[in-house]
Amino acid sequence: MNAIPFDTLHFANRLKAVGFTDEQAEAITELQRAATDSTLEQARHDYHLDDVATKRDMKELETTLKHEVELLRADTGRMIAETNQRIYESKADLTRWIVGAGFLQTTLIIGVLLKITHLI
Repeated sequence: MNAIPFDTLHFANRLKAVGFTDEQAEAITELQRAATDSTLEQARHDYHLDDVATKRDMKELETTLKHEVELLRADTGRMIAETNQRIYESKADLTRWIVGAGFLQTTLIIGVLLKITHLI
């Protein structure tokens, strides 16, 4: 942040015009400039003016955030697709196990029935 513009030449000339000597005008001008700089520095400190975001800063942040959101969307889409694939594979495995268990159960029941019929 730049200093507040202060026309020291005009200020000193104005002092000289109302009767101040060159030395007095220069001293008062220097004191006024120092006081102005000090006040500005204090305001910067008090109000954290160095931390204030500009429109450009905000635009850069917006662009960065948009890019990050797009990356997250792409990543989320990929993760959803992977999850759906795993669910499909799990369903297929479960179906194979159920069909296999059904055949095994049927075979066991038939075997037990045949064994019982041979015993009678």
